[in-house]
Order: sequence, then structure tokens, then C-alpha cells
Amino acid sequence: MTDFSSLGIEPKLLEAIEALGFQTPTEVQQQAIPILLEQETDIVALAQTGTGKTAAFGLPMLQRIDTNSRITQGLVIAPTRELCLQICKELIKYATNKKGLHIVPIYGGASINDQAKAVKKGAQVLVATPGRMQDMMRRKMINISAVEYCVLDEADEMLNMGFKEDISNILAHTPKDKLTWLFSATMPKEVARIAKEFMQQPAEITVGTKNAAATNIQHEFYLVAGRERYNALKRLSDTHPDIYSIVFCRTKRDTQRVAEKLIEDGYNAGALHGDLSQNQRDLVMKAFRAKQIQTLVATDVAARGIDVDNITHVIHYQLPDEIETYTHRSGRTGRANSLGTSMIIMTKGELGKIRTLERIINAKISEQTLPDVTDILNKQLQFLAQKIKSTEVNSEIGEYLPEVNEILADFSKEELIQRLMSVEFTRLHTYYQKKSNSMTPLEAKEGGKSAKARDTRYTINIGSRDHYDWQHLKEFLIDFLSFNPGDIYHVDVMDNLSYFNTATDKKELVLAAFEKFAIDGRSINVRVTQKRGQHIQKGNKFGGGSRKGRNRSRGGDSFGQFSKKKRSKGRGGRHK
Repeated sequence: MTDFSSLGIEPKLLEAIEALGFQTPTEVQQQAIPILLEQETDIVALAQTGTGKTAAFGLPMLQRIDTNSRITQGLVIAPTRELCLQICKELIKYATNKKGLHIVPIYGGASINDQAKAVKKGAQVLVATPGRMQDMMRRKMINISAVEYCVLDEADEMLNMGFKEDISNILAHTPKDKLTWLFSATMPKEVARIAKEFMQQPAEITVGTKNAAATNIQHEFYLVAGRERYNALKRLSDTHPDIYSIVFCRTKRDTQRVAEKLIEDGYNAGALHGDLSQNQRDLVMKAFRAKQIQTLVATDVAARGIDVDNITHVIHYQLPDEIETYTHRSGRTGRANSLGTSMIIMTKGELGKIRTLERIINAKISEQTLPDVTDILNKQLQFLAQKIKSTEVNSEIGEYLPEVNEILADFSKEELIQRLMSVEFTRLHTYYQKKSNSMTPLEAKEGGKSAKARDTRYTINIGSRDHYDWQHLKEFLIDFLSFNPGDIYHVDVMDNLSYFNTATDKKELVLAAFEKFAIDGRSINVRVTQKRGQHIQKGNKFGGGSRKGRNRSRGGDSFGQFSKKKRSKGRGGRHK
């Protein structure tokens, strides 16, 4: 069995590793550490989140650092404040026995002057986020002209977040002969370009398959109608009473809305998105790590850099646009060799995305049926019974029991169990008696006659060339038809046309509204679409049209302006 001592790591670092309880190196550590210690080479290492990449680059860097010099020799660039702090803490633990080695985190949301003072005292290793690093470079608070080792950690994440220009600028201020070590979970084209531009014949390491998901994660999907996503989320959560999960939403608004609804329904939930202040983010993450928050609802950007072990489930409330993002999401569970589950809540129109995902992540995503009321009640009661069984008796309770025993003296054991369990049973049973009927057609995959009878899909001859993305098109339709937001769903935008759904009982209203409708002389036609899910966009984005799109023009574009204008001749009138 391979151990850390066989990788060439020096005794001082081995002592720290042993004290931390690490015994067997992970696969990426076994492959990367000997290369980084023995060879003067750049490296590209692909491995999933949670596979021990920090030690894979951190231990060789710390061993190579000259502690007799106070100049900055090592630089680690990470995408988020959370990941920056996490890497820094780990490196400090590894370097416990290396006297004179100073590691300083550089990140936004903290005093830039305090960070500058820490660097000036002599920091051989900096762990930085791109934004704050650039800021301190502009102010000449940091000198990286002598850096010998530069690590780009979670490179794909940084590029997805738009940091390519920042990374390029930072690297341009480092020596050309430095060693660049790039670590990433996936290998999109942008990462390959960075490697080609800034690295010289790098060694390559791949743990598993490129872009593949971790093998200890079970992938599942559940088909629902778009309006029933929240009910499906509730059912999945209730079926796993001990769930410790991250729920991913596309937008900040959806993230806040879902979290608020969960809290209203009695769940220990919290939201994490870009509209929160840094202090609010810190409080939410502190509560989540302490498991005071059981379900964290997050956007992809806000969740980047989260490193929390023992997450049991990742739930995709909505699928992301980028395939690589799914790999990052699901990688939040199944860490440190534990088992995890990735659950996708999706509509029938998105079904084609599953096959695309399976090819990319090299894993099977199995279709599952949403649990029914019986399943939920069984799981909840068994969980409660097990919790009671495993609860240690507090010795101080004895003096309070005589009065309690007197009150309950007339009940048999069976009656006491029934009454105890009824406390939880009645709450759930009452809720699902009211809600369960609306879910019945969904458990048949939207494929039964009842589902088809309620759902109509339309084609409209407006697309991204008219400067529409799905959100703006939905806003236009809601305003034009005077519908509620939930009445328009499954909005997918292509180049020259788009698709959307309504309940079938609104079909006549929709068709009548667009019967003779035109904008600046151009007829806007809406017709019922016979086939769904047949439009798949090429490239690395999922099928179903662009969810990003382009912002509508505010000047000279009658489409963009229409939803803000007052119609002069009713729904079917001509807009001028």
C-alpha cells in the first residue's frame, strides 16, 4: 500500500500529515507529488473536487520553499474567498513544523492594509483571489516578480466566473521561467487555452475521465411539471429526514424564493447568493457547517469554493446551462470517499439533456419515481423512532418523571407509541392529504393523458436575433397576455424562433391574442408545436436554447420596447 513517505516528502511535512491523521495518499496525490518534487516541469492535473488536490500541489510547494528568504516564492490563485481561506488553512497545517515559513491569504472583504502588512513582514507563499490580487498589484503592495511556483486551483471555475483577463494579467507579472501547476476538475476549451498560452510542454495527469463525475456519487433524475418543482423538492427532502444538502438554482431570485418557502414550511434552510453581503454569507456558511442549516439553497457562483464534508445530497432544482457546472455541483457530495447522491428535478422537455450529460460525465443517471405519501410517512416515522432509540437518557430527568408517569399511567406501551408517533404523523399526513393529488400525474412522468391535456407548447417567430433571451421573452409574454408569471413556463430561445408552454385551458386566449398581431409591420405568429424537446443547441451548452442570450436593446428595438409600452388596440391589435 502506498504511503506518503514513499512519495519523497520530507520528514517535517510527514510529521504534520501524520498528526492530521492522513495515512494513504489519494490517486491525484500519488501521481502529482513525485512529479512536482522531482521534475522542473509545468503540470496540468484533472481531478474532481474533494480528491485532495490541495495537498497534491501544496506539499511539493512547501517542500521547495526556501524559508531563509523572505521574498514571495509561491503563489496560489483560487476563484473565491472561501476556497482561498480553505487552501490557506490547509497549507498552514501542513507547514506546522517548518519554522520561518509564512503563508498569507489575499482576498476581498477584509482589510487590504492588514493584508499588505502581513505580506511586508515576509510571506513566502500567497494564496489569493484574482480580484484582490489585482488590486494589491495596482497599489504596489505586492511583488511577485520572483515567484517560482504558481498554482491555478479550480481553473475551470475561475474561467467560468470571468477571471481570464485577471489571471492573464497576474501571470504576466511573474517570471517566464516559473513553474505553473494547473489543477482543475474539468477541461473545457478555455482551460486548454490558458495551458497553451502560459505553460511549456506541461506534464498531464488525469484522475478518472476528463469531465467525468466522481464514481462514488449516485445520479438520479425526477420528471415533474415545471410548476411542481417545489413540491418535488419537498417530497425528496421529506423522504430523507437526515438530509444535509445543497439545492442549486439558476438565479438569485429563485434561490431566495425557494429558501424562504422551505423556511416557511418548517425546514432548517438558508440562501446563498450574490445579493448577500460578505458578512451575511459568512453567517450562512457558519450555520451550514455547524449543521444548523440542513438545506443550503445556492446559485452556482455563490457556491463556488464551498468545502463542506458529509453533504449527503446535491439537488439540481434547475439544471445549469454549462455541462461542466453539473460536474462541479455534483462534486459537492460524495467527498472524502463517502457516498453521495445527485438528484435532478426536471421537466419532460429537458429529457434530451440527460443523454448528453451521461456521455460527458461517463456515468448513468437513473430515472426515479417521486416518493408517494406512504414512502414519506414510513421514512419519517422510522427516523423518529431511531432517533428516540439512540437518544441517551439524561440522568437528571429522573426527578421530573413521577408527575409525567402519573399523567400517562393509563396508557399501554402500544398507545404511548401511537400517540408519540402521531405528533409527527398528523402534521405530515395533513399536509400531504391536501397536496398529494396535484402530484399524481407527475409521478407518471408527465406522460399520461391528464398531463398532456393540461400542457400546450407553442412556437413564436421571435428569437435571440431579436435580442431576446428566455427571461425577457417570458416577461414580454406575461405582460402582453396579462398572465401571471407561473402561467408561462419552459421558455426556450433559439436564433429565429422560440418556444413556450401554458396550461391547455389558456390555449384559446394565447392563439386569439396573436391572431393578427404585428410589430412595426412584422407579423408575430404563434402556433401550437406538435413535438417537444426536438431542438438541441450545439456546443457545450445544454439543448433547449440559450438561457443566457443577449440583453435586449433599449434603443431602436421595437421588440425590446414593446413589453414596456401600452397596447393601443387590445391583445390582438397592431403595435405601432
